[in-house]
Amino acid sequence: METEYLKKCFGNSLSQALAEVAKVRPSDPIEYLAHWLYHYRKIALANEKNMREQIQLKEEYENSLREKEMAAMLKQEELQMQQKCEECRKKVISPTVAFNQERTEPFEEEALEQEPLPGTASRIPAMPQQFPPSELAEEIEQNLQSP
Repeated sequence: METEYLKKCFGNSLSQALAEVAKVRPSDPIEYLAHWLYHYRKIALANEKNMREQIQLKEEYENSLREKEMAAMLKQEELQMQQKCEECRKKVISPTVAFNQERTEPFEEEALEQEPLPGTASRIPAMPQQFPPSELAEEIEQNLQSP
């Protein structure tokens, strides 16, 4: 019963302390044993504190890795969303551009295929014509005389 109490309270430290006393054989073994146990306690507390700090550092490191992975995933997701938005914009813009191009080409062809107005057969549409001053004056007179 008493040995169980000593094992529970002192564990392996008492047997280590007694082995040290027997090995060193100090002049005052009780005082040596007391100092040894006191010193052992400080070391044990420091080791416990060190272990807790290591566990905490490990947890913080793992958390930082998770946060870094999460940030990378969010950045990747943001990049994908931007790409999708650009694709959507291209899809929205390109049909309207194509629609406008498709729509204007037939009108341009129709305009070019129409019969020219009298007196404008030799002129190209949308291209300004330069006439010598005498021809221009004659054409203006003809336009004024014809109702």
